[in-house]
Amino acid sequence: MAPVIASPTSEERELALRWSNRVSLTPRILAVNIFALALLAGGFFYLDSYRARIVDNRVAQASREARLIGQAIGTAEDDKRAALVVSLARDTDTRIRLFDAQGKQLADSRALGLRNFVLRDPDKDPLNQEAARFLDAMIDTVVGAGRDPLYRERNPDQGLDWPDVRTAFETHGAPATVWRAPDRTPVITAAAPLGNGGVVMTTTNARDITQTVRVERFRLGVVLGIVTIVSILLSLFLARTIVRPLRRLARAAVRVRLGRAREVVVPRLPTRRDEIGLLARAISDMTQTLRARIDATEAFAADVTHELKNPLASLRSAVDGLKSVKDPELQQRLLAIVQDDVHRLDRLITDISEASRLDAQLSRAKFEPVDVGALIDAIIAQRSERGLPRDIRIRYDRRAGEPLVAFGEAARLERVFENLVENAISFSPEGGLIVISASRVSDSLIIRVEDEGPGVPEEAREAVFRRFHSVRPESEAFGRHSGLGLAIARTIVEGHQGNIAVESREDRLSGARFVVELPLADRP
Repeated sequence: MAPVIASPTSEERELALRWSNRVSLTPRILAVNIFALALLAGGFFYLDSYRARIVDNRVAQASREARLIGQAIGTAEDDKRAALVVSLARDTDTRIRLFDAQGKQLADSRALGLRNFVLRDPDKDPLNQEAARFLDAMIDTVVGAGRDPLYRERNPDQGLDWPDVRTAFETHGAPATVWRAPDRTPVITAAAPLGNGGVVMTTTNARDITQTVRVERFRLGVVLGIVTIVSILLSLFLARTIVRPLRRLARAAVRVRLGRAREVVVPRLPTRRDEIGLLARAISDMTQTLRARIDATEAFAADVTHELKNPLASLRSAVDGLKSVKDPELQQRLLAIVQDDVHRLDRLITDISEASRLDAQLSRAKFEPVDVGALIDAIIAQRSERGLPRDIRIRYDRRAGEPLVAFGEAARLERVFENLVENAISFSPEGGLIVISASRVSDSLIIRVEDEGPGVPEEAREAVFRRFHSVRPESEAFGRHSGLGLAIARTIVEGHQGNIAVESREDRLSGARFVVELPLADRP
């Protein structure tokens, strides 16, 4: 399994918003919910098609009624027609008129005393009716509905001026027409031939259609109004629960960016279990990590200053002494001090440079499978060729043929094990034995480096990995180590997603054991 390594990927294309990237979240949430409400408001326009279907059904019904009324009146005796006209007009709630072949009116239910067809004067209607008619006209304009012709009465002796009467005479059919009353209610006229050559015409003011549509529209309006208010309140609540914490996080992030991390408390929002809560805690953890990194950088800079001052002070004293000392032997001793201090400064600067760049280099590193077993073999062989002091021996224990492969950079891992081996050699007594073992445990690679030195006290086992912490053997000359070796080793191991620690030996003998754990390259 390859380690997680930062890579220069970009998600801008996936996260780009072409039209709303400059609009804050609150108007976006409102816009989305209002758009959904606009779809619901489309029901107002659906009512227009609903009204059209009702009118079509009423037109067909008027045509059938006109034909039936014509047949009934056509079979009635002349002296009974007037009574039959009034009776049929009352039963069908229509105005019935009879015309002869020349279009002259023969009978009219209204003239016979039945005033069941009355058109309303819009100028005398109350304000609510005017508002309703205005809304009708507005919806008709939006949906592009055609306006029916205005209903006007004709001369009683000129019945052929009615289109339905004229068509009934010509085709012997039952035509019907929809008109518009002054108050915008539909008026339906229909005509049908009589048996004696005349024509009957029915007229109905279908005010109930308009009333039904307006009632349904009112109900839909009430529902839409309630839903709109609830939706806006929920949108504002949702925007408040999203936008406010995001703004708090943004303000805290800006203050951290401005260098006020010490005085900024990034809200963690512990009660939120959603993505905003995760974001808040991630930013808070990131800020704490940044603070820790800043503290480490400041401490590192202070330590570097302190460590450089010691050899510089010694070097300054030796150089100043050279000016006044005339004894050649003493001059040679001072020159030796200068040379040691220069070497020490060079070693310090080299180690400090590597330690300061190590994190950045590891973050850009491309890890590959490394045979750690062969790597340790090579390190032991090279160190043995250079010679081991004080008759020290090194033993390497590993299972033959067992693959010990980890992901990493070979040069960096080599530096880790070289530091551990050199550290063990420094603390090993005369004739001491250094044991290095490598084995697979579960999905990890475990490397142990044991020596027979004085060991590391339990209270100092974490301190040995700090920068510039150096506890050296008494036999070793001062200044030969910078105190960065184990700190560099820990940084490298942790950069490889591993762990390094120091512990006591299991055999109870004196000495220290350094344990390095690395993930295997072939782990599941």
